[in-house]
Formats: sequence, C-alpha cells, structure tokens
Amino acid sequence: MVRFLPLFFLLLLTACASEAQDAANEMGDMTIEEFEPTSSLVVDENPVTRAKFPFVDVHSHHWRAATMTQGAADTLIMEMDAMNMAVIVNLSGRSGEALRMAIENMEKRYPNRIVTFANVDFEGVGGEGWTENAVAQLRADIEAGARGLKVYKNLGMDVVDTDGNRVAVNDPRLDPIWALAGEMGIPVLIHSADPPNFWKPRDKNNEKWLELKLRPNRYRPPGEYPPFEQIMDEHFDIMRKHRGTTFISAHMSWLGNDLGALGAKLDEHPNMVTEMGAVIYELGRQPRMAKEFLTQYKDRVMMGKDSYNPDEFHTYFRTYETEDEYFPYYRKYHAQWRLYGIGLSDDVLQHIYYKTAMNVIPGLDSALFE
Repeated sequence: MVRFLPLFFLLLLTACASEAQDAANEMGDMTIEEFEPTSSLVVDENPVTRAKFPFVDVHSHHWRAATMTQGAADTLIMEMDAMNMAVIVNLSGRSGEALRMAIENMEKRYPNRIVTFANVDFEGVGGEGWTENAVAQLRADIEAGARGLKVYKNLGMDVVDTDGNRVAVNDPRLDPIWALAGEMGIPVLIHSADPPNFWKPRDKNNEKWLELKLRPNRYRPPGEYPPFEQIMDEHFDIMRKHRGTTFISAHMSWLGNDLGALGAKLDEHPNMVTEMGAVIYELGRQPRMAKEFLTQYKDRVMMGKDSYNPDEFHTYFRTYETEDEYFPYYRKYHAQWRLYGIGLSDDVLQHIYYKTAMNVIPGLDSALFE
C-alpha cells in the first residue's frame, strides 16, 4: 500500500494543477487595477441627484470662460439648475484682459450665477518691480470684477525666483499680495502641496499606491520637492501673518483624514475657512467623526467639487444628505474604499451649501437661496 502513495500524490498534484490552470484560463490575466468587485451587500440605497438646498460650488475650473459659446454656457446653467447649484465659482479667471473677457462673457451673460476669481502669475519673482507690478495688476483685476484670488499649488513646489531659488508660500516678497486681498475684501483660495501620501514610499502600505501607479507624475520624490510638512507650515504661516485676510484653505488642507488636526488649525486661524473639493472620500469613510466635525465647524466649511462633472456631484449629495451604507466613490484610483452617508441636519447642510459662502465671497445674491 505504501508504495502506491507517491503515485497518488502525483495524480493529486496533477489534478490540482489542472484545476488551477482552468481557473486561470477562466479568470484571464486581470490586474489589480481592473479588479472592481460588485458588492453583495443588501442595504437601502438612496441616490441623490439634486441637492436638498441651493448650493455654491466654490471650487471649479472653467479655463475657456472667456471664449465659451452661448450654447455651451446655456448648457452649463441648465446642468447647474438640474442639480440645484445656485452659483459656480470659476477659479481660473486668469488676469488682465483674459479676466475681463471671462467676466464679460460669463458673469454679464448670467448675472449672479457665475463668480470669477483672479490668478497671479508668479513668474519673475525677485525681478525689479515684480512685487509692485503684481499688486497693481491684482488691484486692477479686483476693480474689473474679480471676487477672489486663486493660488495654485505650483507656489511652494515649482515656482522659482529670478535667481533660480524656490519661492516659498510665505515668501516675504508676496506679503503685499495677501495684504491687498484683505484690504479690498476678497478671499484667497489657496491650494498648497498635494495629498501627503504622494511624498511617502510607493509600497504596499501607501493608500495612494494605485493612484501613484496610474498617475506616476504625482509622486513627489525626496530631494526634488520640499517635504509636505514644510509646504503646509508655510501655507498656514501666511494666515498667521495676515489676520485681516480671509483664506480658503483648499481641499480641507489635506487633513480630511485627520479632522482633529484640521479643527485645531481652524481654531488657531480665525481667518481661515476650508472647502471639500476632491476629498469627499475622506469624510465618507468616517461618517460619525465627519458629522461631529461638520456640525461643530459648519460656518467654516464650504461645498467645493474641483473638476466639473455633473454626475460626480451626486456622490457629494448622497454623502452629506443620506445615511446610506457602503456605496461607491466615483474614482477608484482616488480611493479604493466605499463610502457611508453622514446624514447632516438641515442647518448644517444649509451652512455648507451656501450660508458660509455668503459670508466669505462678496456679492452673492441672497435671493438665490430663498
């Protein structure tokens, strides 16, 4: 009997190998990037395609506003109406003639529905007269109708002065810009750095591994960029130095995963508010903590989306307004996890959707929210 055991095991291994090959043939060569299982969880589902209250999207980009056709603009307004968006803030208004054309083409075509923020061109910092010229241009842009200033993430990471040195977010040569914004009563929406995981090793412990694999240009290699913490320290430093200016710290200051730390920053900087553009996936995985945070800081947080895609707004509405469980986020490479509804009260929803924005962005028409 014993002498037949090796043959038995050989036959068993052959059978197992055959079964494994059959399974491999059936499953194909699917990669982890393609793996997207359908949930078997049976729960109530309450998709929301229209916000409960009119809202302001304080974080949007419409680079071609200056040349947008009548038909395209009409479509934008129809889409806004369908989702109950009262006002959209175009952060990409640029400056000078481009800004004036954007305002003429969009804001005057649809009064009160579209708000335009100006941008500062940081090329040439350190050159003779650069600060004075930048301040004069921003003043002219505000007088032309810009209702805020948007600062892109290249400041603090890629911008260099005329000597080739990195321009820090809190570079003293920029102080007059922040001061002017406060003097003229406009907010500064400033995006600094990127998600902190972009600075971490691209290994199995990195939550952003898939995003960094699919978008390798988002990785911030050591030595090529200053540390995340340094950039954000500079970011908060300008708020400390310019208490008379309102700063909108974009993307929840990349602290959506640490709401205690974000709350501490809001407490430290009374002139700071924030918005939730492109980080709803952080709030949706911690609904109880998020509800507590948003209730406490309802007058310091605003609705923002970032990239404009009408269908993607539905995930924001569902996260804010329902208590649904385990529903998908719209971009797998941003977050591999599913979300849970926070179930905010009407009072908190109204603050996030429009009341906080009315206190931050000048000139919003209150009739749009009645």
